[in-house]
Amino acid sequence: MNTHITTAEYDWSLPRADARRLAVLAGRLLFAAIFVVSAPGLFTAKLIGYAAHQGVPMAGLLVPLAGLIALAGGLSIALGFHAKAGAWLLVLFLVPVTLTMHRFWAEKDPMLIQMQQVNFLKNLALLGGVLLIGQFGAGPMSVDARRGPSPAP
Repeated sequence: MNTHITTAEYDWSLPRADARRLAVLAGRLLFAAIFVVSAPGLFTAKLIGYAAHQGVPMAGLLVPLAGLIALAGGLSIALGFHAKAGAWLLVLFLVPVTLTMHRFWAEKDPMLIQMQQVNFLKNLALLGGVLLIGQFGAGPMSVDARRGPSPAP
């Protein structure tokens, strides 16, 4: 009697609803961490100066504003509080940051091209994740789920 289960036969889905709920929570927290952790840097003279060097107009105003947007969106998603609105805040953050700060096509140095291209693609991946959250919300272990369904517009 062969009781060995092959990789193809194994059910790779999470075994219980509780485990799936925890996976969604962990995914949401891990996703939001990059925005929450990096937002304070957008209030520093160093990053404001770098943005100005990259051609960001009114960097002294727009970079800290971007920090507020990233922090608000990241916390919204982390807590699952108005997560769909928080996701759209992060879209508002990611699109201009990606297009202005990671212009790999404008670089001459091969190392800078590679570094900026990696950051550009990372931001595209983040944009994909935030669009999913904007569509599907925060999931079951969130403030939004405790409040119940949103009223229809």
